[in-house]
Amino acid sequence: MDRFQHYIDGRFEDAAQGFDSIDPATGTPWARMPAASAEDLGRAVVAADRAFGAWAATTATARGKLLYRLADLVQEAAPRLAALETRDTGKIIRETSAQIAYVAEYYRYYAGLADKIEGAHLPIDKPDMEVWLRREPVGVVAAIVPWNSQLFLSAVKLGPALAAGCTVVLKASEDGPAPLLEFARLVDQAGFPAGVVNILTGGPEAGVALTTHPKVAHIAFTGGPETARHIVRASAENLAKTSLELGGKSPFIVFDDADLDSAANAQVAGIFAATGQSCVAGSRLLVQRSVKDAFLARLKAKAEAVAIGAPDAMATEVGPLCTARQRDRLHGLVTETLAAGAKLVTGGQMPQGAGFYYPPTILDCSDVPDAPSVRQELFGPVLSVVTFDIEAEALQLANDTAYGLASGVFTRSLTRAHRMIRGIRAGIVWVNTYRAVSPIAPFGGHGLSGHGREGGLAAALDYTTVKTVWLRTSDDPIPDPFVMR
Repeated sequence: MDRFQHYIDGRFEDAAQGFDSIDPATGTPWARMPAASAEDLGRAVVAADRAFGAWAATTATARGKLLYRLADLVQEAAPRLAALETRDTGKIIRETSAQIAYVAEYYRYYAGLADKIEGAHLPIDKPDMEVWLRREPVGVVAAIVPWNSQLFLSAVKLGPALAAGCTVVLKASEDGPAPLLEFARLVDQAGFPAGVVNILTGGPEAGVALTTHPKVAHIAFTGGPETARHIVRASAENLAKTSLELGGKSPFIVFDDADLDSAANAQVAGIFAATGQSCVAGSRLLVQRSVKDAFLARLKAKAEAVAIGAPDAMATEVGPLCTARQRDRLHGLVTETLAAGAKLVTGGQMPQGAGFYYPPTILDCSDVPDAPSVRQELFGPVLSVVTFDIEAEALQLANDTAYGLASGVFTRSLTRAHRMIRGIRAGIVWVNTYRAVSPIAPFGGHGLSGHGREGGLAAALDYTTVKTVWLRTSDDPIPDPFVMR
């Protein structure tokens, strides 16, 4: 089997323990991964802390040039990284190829932004003082990413953190870490100083060791709410800042004046692309009653025409789920939802044979709007349908969730679109489109979807702290020392 290594303090090394990584398309081991111990994570954090002073003192322009170099290397290596991600996670090659090539643009964006993180001069109300603000890096960042879209989800942490002058310890998920462990070779090739970026993988023990370490200043996490709760508790040990990009139960709202063919394609992209394993998956279809039958007929036909197959085949549109654990959980929730009274439109049958496959599934939950599949994030190709009659009802249903990450609105009415944009409680509103991203645009949510933003200038500023500088310009002696100036 292939063997992968950790990257700590500028060196590649084996771990004392390891584990087999499973190919989701076959259900068999294909590679041996290193399992980081608490000691390994501790050494990585110490290395990052040791490298921090020199990296923060490096000019922002010089940091940007290294990020530009990394972007070029990512673009060149995209086919290799895509093949690894497909092999290790089951994500189809047509998506990993395109997504990883675009990841390079995130590093380019933050490379250009590195020397544009500015302070400010304050028009202070004291004539003998000059006061200005400096933005400085917070310190060592603990970045924790899941297996899905891991090159993208690490870029939106590494890019802004490195541009701001922070050093990073990145923990890849133990479910499919191969592409990030390979990405470490690009970091090394780009010429980042030892300790600036460290990349490891491991289970819960490794996560606890990383998030509780006293030298960690900021924890950037993408994953589920339950793990996030553990991370927030762990951050009490070091009082680290946190930014949390969590899950979603995103509403996909179709009004009767929408272009139904376009909306149907967007819904397919929103729930069946990436085999539904996306935090922004449009997993709750809210469709106006007058067009429900026509729209579901379109969706049913598209779902049943989806090409399910080996993830490394370019013709495949839906591949396997990442783990058997996830497939079994998904099927259990589908079964519970049908038992609660939902109607099966299509799918819902676990296929026989090797691999962790699950078919595109549509559940009509209009009569059971509180069914499990409507409430819980499924992280798979399962769509729950609920009907509404009027705009106010659509808005109420959209906001009837503990999550608040993404949403989609499909209508030809400009005024209605603006009312929905104002009313929906979510960090992202896509109008007549879905699942579009850019390094320029912030990304994130609230509620159980977390807090903080990734992408855009907001993310870079999140890795800085403000220092206020007071300079007295008078040559006269300081007056009464017992009076605050």
